[in-house]
Amino acid sequence: MGEGSRVGLALTGISHRYRALQVLENVSLTVAPGEVTVLIGPSGCGKSTLLSIAGGLLKPDAGRVEWEGVLAPDCLNPFATVFQDFALLPWRSVAGNIGLALEHTELTKPKRAVRIAEVLELTGLADFARAWPRQLSGGMRQRVGIARALAVRPAIMLMDEPLSALDAQTRALLLDEFAALIARAGTTTLYVTHNLAEAVRLGHQIVVLSRRPGRVRAIERIDLPLGDRSPEDSDLRAIESRLWAMIRDEASAAEKEAGHDHA
Repeated sequence: MGEGSRVGLALTGISHRYRALQVLENVSLTVAPGEVTVLIGPSGCGKSTLLSIAGGLLKPDAGRVEWEGVLAPDCLNPFATVFQDFALLPWRSVAGNIGLALEHTELTKPKRAVRIAEVLELTGLADFARAWPRQLSGGMRQRVGIARALAVRPAIMLMDEPLSALDAQTRALLLDEFAALIARAGTTTLYVTHNLAEAVRLGHQIVVLSRRPGRVRAIERIDLPLGDRSPEDSDLRAIESRLWAMIRDEASAAEKEAGHDHA
């Protein structure tokens, strides 16, 4: 896992509608191997829909999704998803929840145990293997969700607002740990968030979607290593302010349009 992913993702001309509602229109972007691409934009712009399309959970009306590169020999699934609501089974221990992702694979029981131990160590959960989800804090439960995703050694990880269900203090504490974890795992990641502090802390590439129908409005590159980023960094704060200005303008325009529709 330390070598990082050798697989990238390309989305080309993605459009999608729910009945009469056009959600995405001609969205194209690439996710480079081993990098984190963050999707941001005003509410309802299609971020989570695009994530579902990227992972093959939803078929777009137009466009294509392709992963590019060579899967590692130990990769059991090209994609793994981390959800915002943890999605843990309360009747399984931490180790049992992680092992669930491995049960229908060709791995023998001893090899599954080795993988579980590895991701427990990677995510700082080694001392909690026998704990039940109800005994864990929200931040710890989300770590279990991440460990379960990493257990299949995915080529690409899809993360749908994984920190949004946490309180502000827990989210802030977990963000640094999260950045370090992503850097260590080196997994190609597509990450959806509303939180711009998360975006500039974790993203190598930040894709700003317009208001619905979502289109790519801007792409911001941040080449500073994840381990060298600080909340106090003036360059990161400037990027965050610039991103907020774009999203604020889009949200304001959407509200004005809605007001005209009801006039």
